[in-house]
Amino acid sequence: MILKQLNILNYRNIAEAELVMSPKINCFVGSNGEGKTNVLDAIYFLSFTKSTANNIDSNNIRHGEEMMMVQGIYDLNGTEEEISVGLKMHQKKHVKRNKKDYKKMSEHIGLLPLILVSPNDQELILGGSDERRRFMDMVISQFNPDYMLNLMAYNKAVQQRNAMLKAEEEPNLEIICAFEEMMAMYGEKIYEERRKFIEEFIPIFQEFYTKISGGSERVGLNYVSHCQRGPLLEVIQRDRFKDRAIGYSLHGTHKDDLEMTLDGYAIKREGSQGQNKTYLISLKLAQFNFLKRTGSKTTPLLLLDDIFDKLDANRVEQIVQVVSDHSFGQIFITDTNRENMDKILERSDNNYKLFNVKAGVCEEVKQSR
Repeated sequence: MILKQLNILNYRNIAEAELVMSPKINCFVGSNGEGKTNVLDAIYFLSFTKSTANNIDSNNIRHGEEMMMVQGIYDLNGTEEEISVGLKMHQKKHVKRNKKDYKKMSEHIGLLPLILVSPNDQELILGGSDERRRFMDMVISQFNPDYMLNLMAYNKAVQQRNAMLKAEEEPNLEIICAFEEMMAMYGEKIYEERRKFIEEFIPIFQEFYTKISGGSERVGLNYVSHCQRGPLLEVIQRDRFKDRAIGYSLHGTHKDDLEMTLDGYAIKREGSQGQNKTYLISLKLAQFNFLKRTGSKTTPLLLLDDIFDKLDANRVEQIVQVVSDHSFGQIFITDTNRENMDKILERSDNNYKLFNVKAGVCEEVKQSR
């Protein structure tokens, strides 16, 4: 898959941009706060119909404006596809494929597979279990459309059960049992997909970490779920009295987690900044590799947002070598340091474009042969 052209209107601090992309490497250089990340966020928006920076869509409209639009023209396995997302203040968001509105947003997810590596990824290690579940869900939903439907049905059942648990009056036993049965049915399907994914994912992730670190450390991932305690319905119903006392569901796949380890210990306690960053980059590169093999039969886009900070020269060099490989397809990179960009471009025999971003204005400054 190739993003041939990106058009942006009133998205965050970018008033207007029409960018014709290189089919291989696209580099965006500028100081912090100038808009480099917003360019990548606009590309992300086209794949997932939401921003990485703000969950409230209207907050992505440029200050003082009433509407925004992001449009991408793609080469998707030899077929040109035009995807656009438009939003007017106080109105519903419109996502269109070849100028036709989608009936359901879920029909779009997975069409344009994309991997983003950014400073926010540190929450995968340092944040709560919801961040790590979101990581699993983001990958699986891009190659398995049924997974997202199961997840939505499960979450709805949890919300309905929680509403009954919080109510002042005693819950109707038949109704709460029905919600618990739905949680168990969909939850076990979710668990099985997550389990299979992590089992296949671990060796790919470990291989990338070894390449970048030079084999100096050993990393691991361990999937933890209440489904491992027995039939999920029994696990949920076992503590219904306690759930009623606190007002929400204590057990289920909405509590699943991934234990992330370095040399057998929790990386959040043991890892240096460089080790943590290497771990996260390896996770995302493995995610890319996994989606390329199992997803929509197209090469995902790879977005690298300010990834070189806190890494020693050897690890930077290894990352440059890995992502310059032809198997990675089209890449978008941001950095404040022009030297890092030059290092990537010097080692690459691929077509590339270099853009300067200042105060929301993005200008092409150099293009390769």
